[in-house]
Amino acid sequence: MIPLRSVRTAYAPGGHALGGRAYSWPATIVVLGVAAGVASVPFFFVPAVSSVLTRIAAFAVLAMSLDLMAGIAGMPSLGQAAPFGVGAYAAAITATEISPLAPVQLGAAVAAGGLLALATGWLAVRLRGINFMMITLAVAELVHALAIQWSSVTGGSNGLVGLPFIRMVPNGAPLIANGYVLWYALAVCALCAVIVVALSRSPFGRTLRGIRDNEARMRLLGYSTFWPRYVSFCIGGALAGAAGALWVAQAQFVSPGSLSFNISALALMAVVIGGRGTLLGPIVGAGIVVLAWYELSPYLGGHSAMLLGAVLVVIVYSMPGGLAGSRRRQLRSPGRERHDAVA
Repeated sequence: MIPLRSVRTAYAPGGHALGGRAYSWPATIVVLGVAAGVASVPFFFVPAVSSVLTRIAAFAVLAMSLDLMAGIAGMPSLGQAAPFGVGAYAAAITATEISPLAPVQLGAAVAAGGLLALATGWLAVRLRGINFMMITLAVAELVHALAIQWSSVTGGSNGLVGLPFIRMVPNGAPLIANGYVLWYALAVCALCAVIVVALSRSPFGRTLRGIRDNEARMRLLGYSTFWPRYVSFCIGGALAGAAGALWVAQAQFVSPGSLSFNISALALMAVVIGGRGTLLGPIVGAGIVVLAWYELSPYLGGHSAMLLGAVLVVIVYSMPGGLAGSRRRQLRSPGRERHDAVA
């Protein structure tokens, strides 16, 4: 007999950081307070701080897209740089050739990232484990090589420079101040977070977690395992494209470096450090990664990789569930844990 009770437990809302006791009103208030504090930064700090926070917001969207795939759907990817970079190039080309409007660039980036995932995911999601990771890495490397060779469109190794400032409305003033770009990035990041929360707490998200925890059992229960994985892969690609658009809006520059393996590895590190299968974790992990890799590197003599490696080792051994994952386990009562174990 199939233990249905344990299947329900494996992907019940209370078993995820976005549902049940681990996602409480006090935590929500803290998150909203932190968001309000970040939004007020342009009023009290120099513009460079706003630029750093904008990069963190963009990378947080990329980390959330990977967490949707790796943490909720159980598909750890080594090629998330592909939709990220494609989205960044789509936003840059749209800015120079079509429109400087930020919503138009964002829509183009989301479409580009989603279409790339749509084309490659049909094969990729049929694979499991190391084979899935290798096919996503191969796709990312192919797209990276194409960006270098297709210089007439991508600018080759030099990339696309001197992109125009984004605008929010037609004939509106360009967003020259870093604070305005930060508010735009925070708004998009919040929207993406809402999407991930809604998906995770929906029946679709619970189905993904059931497939992640025991795919064979879900098949026996009559669930399709291909289509939920494929849809989540496409949504992850679209969100990664949105992250690329935010990165370009801040940097006003894009190059094949946005498609390199470093981006995929850093995104995966952000998810592992913050906590796989959570929302807050990848955001925190993205902040740590951006600060260590991009901001502290000049002060570390280029040894930022050593710092991130040390942080990753400490987190993996002391908090295997990541920062947010360890906190989630602390919030689970002993009675609940005994119930899950018996179920």
